[in-house]
Amino acid sequence: MTKKFDFNKGLSDLEEIVKTMETGDLSLEDSLAYFSKGVELTKSCQSALDKASQKISKLTEQDDFTSEASLDNL
Repeated sequence: MTKKFDFNKGLSDLEEIVKTMETGDLSLEDSLAYFSKGVELTKSCQSALDKASQKISKLTEQDDFTSEASLDNL
């Protein structure tokens, strides 16, 4: 069974990785490990955003929210 990706946790973890790497106190091996984990988290976050965008597009298309009404006509 695949565990559902938690976007908020992924983003938080990514922020922590960036903070840690910005200190410059890591060895080369540790830096590469953090970088690799950051790349994976970035991919997972982007995938979650893409899925959310597709759902929004599908929902707005079904509800006909895709046409923009001019504010002048209100």
